[in-house]
Amino acid sequence: MESRLRARRMVSCQSVSTASLDNDEKDATVSGSAEADEEAKVGAKVKVKVQLKVYHVPRVPEVDLTGVEGVIKQYVGIWKGKPISANLPYKVEFVKEIEGRGPVKFFAHLKDEELEFLD
Repeated sequence: MESRLRARRMVSCQSVSTASLDNDEKDATVSGSAEADEEAKVGAKVKVKVQLKVYHVPRVPEVDLTGVEGVIKQYVGIWKGKPISANLPYKVEFVKEIEGRGPVKFFAHLKDEELEFLD
């Protein structure tokens, strides 16, 4: 019984090459510049250039966004500093006049191909 209670512990040491860390950091800065370009678009005015309807505005059955202008509020393709595979990475804020309600502010997630960037 006493032999079962005694367990051997094995300790091992491993070394890490600093060369591999340096290469990872260089790769991160290269990919980071592309991510920075996307995040630099935050605040840009955009126009929806495709036929697009959304159905998530409260108390409105559908809203046609074709040709509507908005502002990019967030790029969600990066989470905790790492790129993620967001299908619709741009969070765009729209203010649209809805009949009977006046101007309504809402957000929609869109992809790059659906947007035309304005000056």
